[in-house]
Amino acid sequence: MGGALRGVVALDGPSGTGKTTVARRLADRLSAGYLDTGAMYRVVTLAVLRASVDPADDARVAAVAGDTDFTIGTRPERPLVTMGGEDVTAAIRGNDINHSVSAVSAVPAVREVLVARQRKIIDEVVAEVGGIVVEGRDIGTVVAPDAPLKAYLTASPEIRAARRSAQDSAAGRESSHAAALASVDRRDRLDSSRVTSPLRPAGDAVHVDTSELTIDQVIVALAELACQRGMLDEHAADPAAEVTR
Repeated sequence: MGGALRGVVALDGPSGTGKTTVARRLADRLSAGYLDTGAMYRVVTLAVLRASVDPADDARVAAVAGDTDFTIGTRPERPLVTMGGEDVTAAIRGNDINHSVSAVSAVPAVREVLVARQRKIIDEVVAEVGGIVVEGRDIGTVVAPDAPLKAYLTASPEIRAARRSAQDSAAGRESSHAAALASVDRRDRLDSSRVTSPLRPAGDAVHVDTSELTIDQVIVALAELACQRGMLDEHAADPAAEVTR
């Protein structure tokens, strides 16, 4: 059975802006599919590290990416990630992955393989349920440039670092605000300066600063934008109203 969303919502932005939480909850609210493209780069990074390959060795990283057998879930309530049949949903969020994923994701051959797979998943989910919310760093510019709604989430580095530190602590990982801020700055610099598909907003993306907004407020804003673009089933309940109940 189809959901309320029709088409693709592309959510881009740096880490710590609330992208993942917003994307999952928006997809759930609209009974849509959900795709975390960053998780795909993370699982390849995990495979690279487990193979003892230097993330800076483009040729070997590309070979690992081509050989890695993994699946990524598109259900927002449980986006399971597996590699070789192993559940690696938690493993791909470790600090070792955080440190190496920018280098792996900057390899052009890796991006070529994964972008093709991302587009295939998007097409399949849209055909099956009608719509999908896709999050990443190049969705509106590269993966789904024709998406009817493109949003670029931002927040101040200090707030993003505080969120990252809180997430790490909640997951039982050692963290500090200073370390989180350094990690955020480093990731921004690497993602924005890579040659292939750098982090940047699409020209027609709506910018949403989440610094002073709650998750619910961001979801309501995005749902209203989708409605304005005619992306919601006219028979569906008002998703913006549903969020605040």
